[in-house]
Amino acid sequence: MKRLLNYLIIGVLIISCNQQKSKTPKNNEKTLTAKDFLTARLDSIQKNGKLIGFGVAMVNENGVLYENGFGFSNNKTKEKYTKNTVQHIASVSKTLIGISLMKAKELGKLELDNPINDYLPFKVINPNYPNETISIRHLATHTSGINDSDQYMNKAWYLTPNQDLSNVRTDYPAQQLNPNDSKVPMEDYLKEYLVKNGTYYDVNNYIDFSPGERYNYSNIGATLCALIIEKATGMPFDVFTQEHILQPLGMTSSGWSLEDIDISKHSRLYRNDYSLLPFYSAITYPDGMLISSSSDMAKYLTELVKGYAGKGTLLTKESYQELFREQLDEENFDGRDDTNPYNGDYSPGLFIGHSAKGYVGHSGGDAGVGTWMYFDKNTKMGRYIVINTDMGNDNRAKELEYYAIWDLMDEYFEKLKAEKEN
Repeated sequence: MKRLLNYLIIGVLIISCNQQKSKTPKNNEKTLTAKDFLTARLDSIQKNGKLIGFGVAMVNENGVLYENGFGFSNNKTKEKYTKNTVQHIASVSKTLIGISLMKAKELGKLELDNPINDYLPFKVINPNYPNETISIRHLATHTSGINDSDQYMNKAWYLTPNQDLSNVRTDYPAQQLNPNDSKVPMEDYLKEYLVKNGTYYDVNNYIDFSPGERYNYSNIGATLCALIIEKATGMPFDVFTQEHILQPLGMTSSGWSLEDIDISKHSRLYRNDYSLLPFYSAITYPDGMLISSSSDMAKYLTELVKGYAGKGTLLTKESYQELFREQLDEENFDGRDDTNPYNGDYSPGLFIGHSAKGYVGHSGGDAGVGTWMYFDKNTKMGRYIVINTDMGNDNRAKELEYYAIWDLMDEYFEKLKAEKEN
């Protein structure tokens, strides 16, 4: 799903910015502060466009520079989307696996280059390379050879219980939303997916490259890493992240399930045609189901920027250096996109990536969700966007708006710089 956001070109960025400028109110723009200017322009994008609701946050290593919400969290009731509105953030969630992995290493519970089978209650073997060892680092850099087949896309997601389904669309083309009674424990699902003769085992669950040889983005591999953290630390992954990430950063509106958050603040999610999607979760929840607000994610992104600058609080300086260190070489890829400034697949660290243009972070996409979280490693300034509306491959207008939001945040950084100089 993440790749739905990664293959857009620079031309789209330029076109989008020009299109949105033509829609922006011009009255008194010269007298607006940088913050008011950004708010007015973002509000104009929402009102004139096709995104039902979205949140944004901007930070540097000293803290939050801007956070806000626009449009509606509920299109029927017209409840406002605010900086405190929560929704799941898709694959940006994987960055918490990376932080957790390094924290577990600091606690002496695991080593990155140890075989994964040292920690698992079942054996994971790529049938194409049965004598090759898969390490934890291979999982964290998406080079394990574990693949997301149809058995993942069709089985991983399920509807949450006790909800009215009379006015929602439960069908979704890219990921199947299954009945609640189809869910199984994460460990059981992974075993049945990865072990030969398992219920969800398929020859396509592994690629024909040896461990460490080829980059192949894998949600299943990420979830398996979360399970290894559980086994190594003796704590459920959601509890471990709550203790070592969410609580220390004061992310009080965040959690991994509807039971962990204030559901009254949860945005509804919408398909490409604006029909309502149901609430859903995933058996493989660590790979994309963190529920959070723009305000909480601003705290998290600030910590990542601090960590990159050697001033983080969650991990040691050395652990952050390893987290962000570019781990792969050109030979690990079957071609790379060096034109997209925000393509974290270009050069991975540990569940976080570097683009070819100097940005570090992660993006995400699920049914009714799009997210971007990146910071500029030179300026130490970061941006986060979360939307509650499918962009969809058949509606480039939404893509244009998404990129226009991102570009306006760039303008805001420049205006802040000018205001400071004046």
